[in-house]
Amino acid sequence: MNNTIQLIAVAAIPVLLAIILHEVSHGYVAHLFGDDTAKNAGRLTLNPIKHIDPFGTILLPILLIIIGSPFLFGYAKPVPVNFNALRNPKKDTAFVAAAGPATNFLLAIISFILLKIILFNYPVMNLYLFEFLHTFKFQNVSNTGIFFKDFIYPVTFMLFISIMINVILGIFNLIPIPPLDGGRVAVSILPEPLSSSLSKIEPFGIFVILILLLIDPYNFFIAGFNFIVNNLILRNI
Repeated sequence: MNNTIQLIAVAAIPVLLAIILHEVSHGYVAHLFGDDTAKNAGRLTLNPIKHIDPFGTILLPILLIIIGSPFLFGYAKPVPVNFNALRNPKKDTAFVAAAGPATNFLLAIISFILLKIILFNYPVMNLYLFEFLHTFKFQNVSNTGIFFKDFIYPVTFMLFISIMINVILGIFNLIPIPPLDGGRVAVSILPEPLSSSLSKIEPFGIFVILILLLIDPYNFFIAGFNFIVNNLILRNI
């Protein structure tokens, strides 16, 4: 139980940043292209209260941690966007939709660079990360210095989790099924009649996605993808 509480505490900041900045980026790019819906709704802010979805932001990530899920996932309340208010609705929709995954990939890159810096200066953290990946348990570092125990150790795991959650969110949202970002990009760039046909999926697209998530091969894909990410990170640190 103590390990679970520690994991929730360490994961809270990177998960919140990943899902909140994902949504804010949609609203900000929409604002740049002429739609002020998100701005007028007060959603162009990093204040988590404005973005928290009780289930997607809090309960789902905690539940995944408690059950020992091989991947971490979550979402915030969608930022409102009036695509018809964009200066060039069809073209600009692609930029607005792509902003979310692009932000996640940027956060993953920044987190990776910072993680590399820490691991270069504190190589012992390589061993702690390796052990964590195989046991999902934190090690006892009470005998180390205060700066290492209270800052370097938790920040290292925050950055590691940030890489994982942002890569997973970025790739998941690129699945070309509306209302996911990849679906909106596809609708925006595909020629007619393919664009119209794909857009008709949006009202029930979320159910298609949920069905995919419940299919065992897809779960194996996510677990396998997560394993690859972990090992690529380890191989490069």
